[in-house]
Amino acid sequence: MPLRVAVVGSGPAGIYTAEALTKQAGEPVEIDVLDRLPTPYGLVRYGVAPDHTSIKSIAGYLRRVLELPSVRFLGGVELGRDVSAADLAACYDAVVYCTGAMVDRRLGIPGEDLPGSVAATDFVNWYCGHPDVPPETFSLDSTDVAVIGVGNVAVDVVRVLARSADELRATDVPQEVLDRLAKSQVRTLHMIGRRGPEHAKFTLKELRELGDLSNCDVSVRHDEAGDGDVSALSRQVRGNVEVLRSWCGRTPAGRPRRLDVRFWLRPVEILGTIRVEGLKLERTALVDGRVTGTGEFEVVPAGMVLRSVGYQSVPLPGVPFDGTTMTVPNVAGRVGEGQYVAGWLKRGPSGVIGTNKSDAAETVRTLLADLAVRGERAAPPSRLDDVLAARRVHPVTYEQWLSIEAAEAALAVALGRGEHVKLTGRSAMLAAFGRAGLPGPAL
Repeated sequence: MPLRVAVVGSGPAGIYTAEALTKQAGEPVEIDVLDRLPTPYGLVRYGVAPDHTSIKSIAGYLRRVLELPSVRFLGGVELGRDVSAADLAACYDAVVYCTGAMVDRRLGIPGEDLPGSVAATDFVNWYCGHPDVPPETFSLDSTDVAVIGVGNVAVDVVRVLARSADELRATDVPQEVLDRLAKSQVRTLHMIGRRGPEHAKFTLKELRELGDLSNCDVSVRHDEAGDGDVSALSRQVRGNVEVLRSWCGRTPAGRPRRLDVRFWLRPVEILGTIRVEGLKLERTALVDGRVTGTGEFEVVPAGMVLRSVGYQSVPLPGVPFDGTTMTVPNVAGRVGEGQYVAGWLKRGPSGVIGTNKSDAAETVRTLLADLAVRGERAAPPSRLDDVLAARRVHPVTYEQWLSIEAAEAALAVALGRGEHVKLTGRSAMLAAFGRAGLPGPAL
């Protein structure tokens, strides 16, 4: 009797979990990888900037896992809507939850909910063609945009806003989004960090890409970059500081857009009445290792504020959740009997995509050890296919996903753009394999 495991979430953490199960299990295994979206790959598809094709190529590796005979992809199946945690427990020997960190942390300042104040995840989802964020969500009609945060996501957002539409034509950005980027009124970008350059979270490679933008002048202020000795800093941090300081002396070349990279400032209020009109900032300093306000304030004009100060997970129905750490409490991936967790939902939003591989392997070792101790097991009393059929839920199969992918390749050819152009919206995706109009819950 094969071991039956459900993996909830088809991003890197979920697919690496499926791979680890196929490699570590010393017996036949059947793995169902479920996702609420009709498409796999999670943040590789909807979180990696479209111009970072080398990172997006990780999808090729993940594809090979989904094509293993023991692995089955079931898209358009949502926990809490189509199935419950109790349903999954009745259908599988074990369930591994890998839904990642799907929302941005809040700033907790006045004006945060004004129109024009936007979570970076929503904006990233928009330019990546996520079906939850329609193309008409953003119009980019403000000349000034403030991006709060100095991590890689903030850098990605800035870079996409700074590029011309022509520079993005060869990427998989949805055509409707590209059309809106072509009409962008953005002229000045402000990227703001509450600490100094040595505390910024972006990688050196990402930072250098900003300095090479052909459509945007980049500047850093001498008084914010500092001039102290950097020899004691790590190689990565020292490189960041040196690059940022080198930008202080740049003479603007008159490019269409400008980026001001700011440090030692923290947002205290997003200004505006009907919508965002500006961002009030307070000068900061480190006092006994803590960021402290100095009482000096300034206002940056902005018609849009993008908040990029970290991701957090959200609770899943029927699964324990710690509202303090915003993770599922676990011991080496074990949540409770038959329940496990991997990825950012397990450890918080840390590491790079590849970190999920070792993380998933640890969870799978725990899972298999638990099953070994449990000894001989009976077949799960239910099968998911029967549960879904009774509820008229029609999962998107891997073969149907390939039809979506083929439709995106055909669209790219028709538009004279790159290898793929993403379809927007679930209806277009379903139409790619003739699903439109099929009765049952909407995907």
